Amino acid sequence: MHELNWGLPVIGYLFLAGLGAGAVTVSGSVLLRKGGFGASRFAVARCGAFIGPVPVMLGTFLLVFELGQPFRALNLFKVINLSPMSIGTWLLATFIVLSLLYAFTFLPGSARDGDGLDPVRRALAWLCVVFGIGVAIYTGVLLGAMPSRPFWNSPILAGLFVLSALSTGTASIMLLGVFFRRNNSDPVVRADYENSSYLLIASDAILLGGELLIIFLFIMFAHLTIGDVRYAVATILPGGHLAAAFWGLVVAVGLLIPFVIELFQIVPKLLYGREYKTILALEIAVPVAIVIGGFALRYIIVIAGQVTAAAAL
Repeated sequence: MHELNWGLPVIGYLFLAGLGAGAVTVSGSVLLRKGGFGASRFAVARCGAFIGPVPVMLGTFLLVFELGQPFRALNLFKVINLSPMSIGTWLLATFIVLSLLYAFTFLPGSARDGDGLDPVRRALAWLCVVFGIGVAIYTGVLLGAMPSRPFWNSPILAGLFVLSALSTGTASIMLLGVFFRRNNSDPVVRADYENSSYLLIASDAILLGGELLIIFLFIMFAHLTIGDVRYAVATILPGGHLAAAFWGLVVAVGLLIPFVIELFQIVPKLLYGREYKTILALEIAVPVAIVIGGFALRYIIVIAGQVTAAAAL
C-alpha cells in the first residue's frame, strides 16, 4: 500500500476551489448575457456571486494548511515565474479579490440591474469569468504537472475539472435558488423562476454530458496506452480497488442519473414547446447528487494518483 501524502485538505481544496470558481463564472456569464434569463437574470447572478468567494477562500486555506508552516506560503508572493505553484498563488489571490469585489456590488438592498454600480459590476463580471475559468483549470493542472504520477499526467484532466467546476457551481446556484428565489417576494422574479430554472438545468445537462464524454476519452486514451498510464487507470476500471466508488458515486450518482433526470425535464419544452414546471424534490436531489459526485471525483482522482505510483510527491 502506497503512502498517501495528499489527503482530505488537498481534496477539499480541489473541490471547493472548483465549485466556487464555477459559481462565480456562471454568475458572471448570466449577468453579461442580454437575453434568456429575463427578470431572474440579476437574481441568478447574485446567487452565484454570493456563493463563489467563500468556498475558494476556504479551499485555499486548506491547501496552505496542508503544506505545513502556513505563514511560509506568503513567500510564494515574492517569486514570479512560470512554475505551477507561482502561477496558482497569484491566480487564486487575484480571483479571491475580484470575486469579493464582485459580490460586494450585489450587497446593497437597492442593488438591481442598471443601477449605479452596474458598469463596475459588469466589468468585474468579465474579469471573474476569465479568472474563474483559470482557477478551475489550475485545479487540474496542479495534478497534471506531475509526470511521476501517470494517473494524473493527462491533459484531459484539466478539461474534466473545468466542466466539473462549472457543473457543481451551477448546481450550487440551483440549490440556493430553491431556498431564496423559489418563493421570492418580488412577483416578477417569482414568475420568471420557472424560466431561469429551465435554462440552468439545460446548461447543466450540457456540462454533465461533456463530463461523461471526457471520462470516456480519458479511459479510452489510457486503454490504448501501454505501461504506467494503462496500469494506473486500471484502478478505476472493473476489478480495480476504486472501481466501485468511481462508477457508483462519480459516474452513476454524480453524472449519469442527474443527466438523465435533467434530460427528461428539458426535452418536453425543448422539442415540443410544452410548459416547464419545477419539481421541488428534484430541485434539491439533483444538485445535491451533482455536488456529491464532484467531491467524489476529486477524492478518487487524488487517491488513485497516489496508490498507483511509488514516487513521493
